Formats: sequence, C-alpha cells, structure tokens
Amino acid sequence: MVFAAGLGTRLKPLTDTMPKALVPVGGQPLLWHVIMKLKVAGFERIVVNVHHFAQQIIDYLDANRNFGLDIRISDEREGLLETGGGIKKALPLFDQASPILIHNVDILSNIDLAQVMQTSETTPDALLLVSQRKTKRYLLFADDMHLKGWTNIETGQVRSPYSWLSEESSLHDSSTLFTPFPSEARQPVAFHTSLQKLAFSGIHVIWPSVFPLFSEMPDRFGIIDFYLKYCHQFAFVGHEQKDLQLMDVGKLDTLHEAEQFLNNLQ
Repeated sequence: MVFAAGLGTRLKPLTDTMPKALVPVGGQPLLWHVIMKLKVAGFERIVVNVHHFAQQIIDYLDANRNFGLDIRISDEREGLLETGGGIKKALPLFDQASPILIHNVDILSNIDLAQVMQTSETTPDALLLVSQRKTKRYLLFADDMHLKGWTNIETGQVRSPYSWLSEESSLHDSSTLFTPFPSEARQPVAFHTSLQKLAFSGIHVIWPSVFPLFSEMPDRFGIIDFYLKYCHQFAFVGHEQKDLQLMDVGKLDTLHEAEQFLNNLQ
C-alpha cells in the first residue's frame, strides 16, 4: 500500500495545484519512484489511497496503464483517515491471507523491499523499519527488537501499554528526564538500559494475524496508535538496516536535494 492521500502542506506552493504524490523528483513523480521500486521487488498488487487532488493521481495511473500492475484505489475524498484508518479502509482490497507492505509516497531509500518481505524463522505480526537518525519522536524497543513504547524527546512524553515504562517515566520531571549530549541537546535518560530509541522510516509490514484488530479501531487513527495499543499482546518487531540511506521528501528544502540523493543510490 502506498500512502498518497496527504495534503502535502510542507510542499506548498507546489501542492496548491497537485497532490504530493505527483511532485516530480529527477524527472518523475514521487509516486512513480515508489511504484517502480515495488515492481522491481516483485509486488503485483498495489493499493494507493487518495484524497488531495485525487483525480489527478487516478488519471496519472490510468494514463500509464497502472504500469502493468494490479493497482487499486482506496478513495478517501470524503475525509482523510490518517495512516491507521487508511489501512483499515483499504484492507478489503488486499489478499486476506498475505502480508501487506506499507510505504509512504514521499520516502526514497536504498531498502531492498523484497528482502524485507522474507520473514525469519518466527514470523512477526508487524515489522517496522527503523534507523538511528535524529528526530523528535522515537519508538522504544527491547534488546530483542520488540516494540515497547514511544517517546517525544522534546516534551518528555512517553506512551506505552507497559506500566513499568509509563509509570517510571512519569516519576521524572522535565529536568531529570533529559540529559545533555554534544550531538543532541535534549535526549531522554534510558528508562531501562535495554531499551533502544530508534526512528520510524514510514515503511512497515503487517501480517494477517492483526487484520481483525483493525475492526476494533475507529475509522480515523494513526498507525502508531495501533502499534502502541497492541504491542504488549502481539509481536511488533523493529528491523534496523545498518547501511540505510533514506530521505523524506516531504519538505521543499529536501526536495532540492532529492535528485542528488537518487543519483547517489544508483
């Protein structure tokens, strides 16, 4: 599934007349880059959700005969459903016995998507691609890379279904929750030394074992809310790619660097 429904407000004024998915990088729309990456990896069915200038995306896919793939549209023109709600609405368009890879339309990377889909001896319920990069919000993982929670390092907020994590963090005020580091002015003190703080890439895989859980969620919600609600009951596992090259082309300043980034990936 390709998330292409967003308003693209950070790419204004370009997105005043076109959807973010059709903003060109290196001579081709962002949507083209993601679809080609999926096609090379062997994916045959793709669902694209649409909202902002939805018809432009539909017309673009029609004009290119869906690039020889089974591409289906999940129409959110009546209202944006966020990342979790978007998956919930699109679920009937997928094979209910197969895992689903979800990919933000504005992410460029060197990730081997075919390799991502090859599960280990124990199949997780969800696999989240993460990396050690600087951001404000991080996912918290145990040594075995099972998701335990989420934190915002600017506000000190911690969210987790595990009482030992949420309660311990609440014992600290903002002056003790953070400690200065040369590379990052405000970084949370580890609640437990085994927890790893990693940034979410916007690429993840969900397995059919969790499909029924989406019926318990509202129509509109963020996928991180979903992961945090059920991570104590299901195996939501982080996957860190050490040689990861990833770029979020969601802002105008990164857009100017994106073409060079693509050239360096080749």
